[in-house]
Amino acid sequence: MLTRRASLILPLLVLPALIGCGPQRGTLPPLDPAALKVVVQQPGVPRESLARAVDALFTDEEAQETRALLVVYAGRVVAERYAAPYHENTRFVSWSMAKSITGVMIGLLVADGRLRLDESVPVPAWQRPGDSRGEITLRQLLQMRSGLRHREEADPVYDADTVRMLFLDGRDDMAAFAEAQPLETEAGRKFKYSSATSVILADLAARSLTDSTDPHFRRQAVADYLRTRLFEPVGMKSMVPEFDAAGTLIGSSLIHGTARDWAKFGEFLRNGGAVKGAQVIPRAWIDFMTQSSPRNPGYGAQLWLNHPQVDDGQLRFPGAPQNAFAAIGHLGQYVFVSPSQKLTIVRLGKTEEAHRGTVVRRMMAVAALFPRSE
Repeated sequence: MLTRRASLILPLLVLPALIGCGPQRGTLPPLDPAALKVVVQQPGVPRESLARAVDALFTDEEAQETRALLVVYAGRVVAERYAAPYHENTRFVSWSMAKSITGVMIGLLVADGRLRLDESVPVPAWQRPGDSRGEITLRQLLQMRSGLRHREEADPVYDADTVRMLFLDGRDDMAAFAEAQPLETEAGRKFKYSSATSVILADLAARSLTDSTDPHFRRQAVADYLRTRLFEPVGMKSMVPEFDAAGTLIGSSLIHGTARDWAKFGEFLRNGGAVKGAQVIPRAWIDFMTQSSPRNPGYGAQLWLNHPQVDDGQLRFPGAPQNAFAAIGHLGQYVFVSPSQKLTIVRLGKTEEAHRGTVVRRMMAVAALFPRSE
């Protein structure tokens, strides 16, 4: 009887020890060593936590396809990861991140005295007597409140003015297509995000740099200006801008560069337009780009801001500091900058609009690991 009772009791005594040897509820699974390897030894935050947050952007199926992620903290790359077959020398397409480069280029031209922020822009098609488009200012174009008719998206997609301009009837002379649109509201009164507006800005850049209408000379003038005034001073040596058949920079959508160079661009913006203490562009211009426009608190001048958007009152980056901003491109391209955290995050990939919220949440999980000064 005693022997039988002991045989029943002994397993119960051993059970707690066995449970203690197994995985506990709430514990995290082991981290793949390869996921940890992409984070430097001393990133300034818990290394494994950062590695897990980075890993989630690549493994969360809801985020779809992350191709590159790069995290810069206090001027130092602390995490860098790529999905095969992409790597550190891959040039990634900007999509609408190009708009922010166009915004900086315009700032350089303003600093040079070639363009003026609050004067009507010199678009020949708008100079006829009685044409109200002739009153549109450079500031209004930069802040996406020109008043010009535009459909950024449509269903079917080929009805969108953006698609028509980039790939269909407007593709050979994108500026002519954009500048031919009539006003639908008074200039300055309404925010409307418009890729066509950024192409008009690119056309103004070419017109300010050369009197020639020859596509070769227009293309060369803008390419040389970008290279000598922005790309080389910032160290963005991989950048390849695209031009249309008329020699206009496709400043809305098509500039290619490595993840590292996109991160350099973010750091350049974070540092107020300076690189290693040298001011490439007046700091006041970066302040202007990151200041809310009159018609949308969530947009500056060719940059998205972390303030409530005019259409839905939502923040682009919930949980991030108020002074955060970003260059954002189609299919989930991001150069996210948080000055009060000394932080730049670059995420490049392919994510449909319905899943972009997951990408942002995962990016903000990375950002939340870093301290903020505000």
